[in-house]
Amino acid sequence: MNITMTSHLSCSCLTLIIMVHGEALTSELEDFLRTSNIRVLTAPPAGWAIQKAAAATQNLTPAVTLSENALRHLSKLREEQNKDLCLRIGVRQGGCSGMSYVMDFEERTNIRPDDSIIDNGGFTMVCDPKSLLFLFGMQLDYSDALIGGGFSFNNPNATSSCGCGKSFAA
Repeated sequence: MNITMTSHLSCSCLTLIIMVHGEALTSELEDFLRTSNIRVLTAPPAGWAIQKAAAATQNLTPAVTLSENALRHLSKLREEQNKDLCLRIGVRQGGCSGMSYVMDFEERTNIRPDDSIIDNGGFTMVCDPKSLLFLFGMQLDYSDALIGGGFSFNNPNATSSCGCGKSFAA
């Protein structure tokens, strides 16, 4: 069995594409791929293009998502600035639990070539590659509650977090 594996990063979602040339997959390999959310394409290698890989990523969830409340509040804050801004999210060393969340608006001209650009409901976030390793799968939420309100980070990579929820260990 001749298998070609290609990875493609689009909208900060990694897709592993496997093309099988000429033979059927074994049932064990099919089960493994299905449970791992790996797409299997049986298209012939001739004519294969990165556009096909990009099309395969169209329906994937962004690497970092925003709740409706967070999206609404961030959009309001951005509009008040009257500039074409994106939200930079990341992590840094420090805080009670070892790593702290950081986020701030910045001009799009500051986006670096190695940044991941994450589109969520028309709202653009950017994240450096190291931070994305710790933030992948996170949902940013917002509450205007008087006690405990503000932004909250629902991070599946956090093994523990401090009481205020602004720092975590991974």
